[in-house]
Amino acid sequence: MPPRQEADRIRGPRVRGVDFSEVGPVRTCIGCRSRALTSQLLRFVAVGAGDDFLLQPDPGRRLPGRGAHLHPDPACFAQAERRRAFGRALRLTGVADTGLLAEHIRAVTPPGKTDDEASEPRHDPAR
Repeated sequence: MPPRQEADRIRGPRVRGVDFSEVGPVRTCIGCRSRALTSQLLRFVAVGAGDDFLLQPDPGRRLPGRGAHLHPDPACFAQAERRRAFGRALRLTGVADTGLLAEHIRAVTPPGKTDDEASEPRHDPAR
């Protein structure tokens, strides 16, 4: 019987495609649907009651209530609007006022990025 290779599981820094250099909570962007560390995503919550609610950015990740995550990128924001993902992600019905969230994303976006990049998909179209 050949010897067991249990030591191989912990020998290298990458095991079965897992990158241990990036550790932390992982969430899914509601725009592009890719998974990323929470430090790379912007959390937002819904404020208000009834059918109309306001999406408020929560960069400190401390506001109460159900939150959702989005890349601070105009392309992901546009995809989330096009897919009407805000209400589904927050489990709310009604119309979302995205003005405050859009303004925050524009403020944190580097000057070289524009909304024109929203048409470019973040995933591989061949998949």
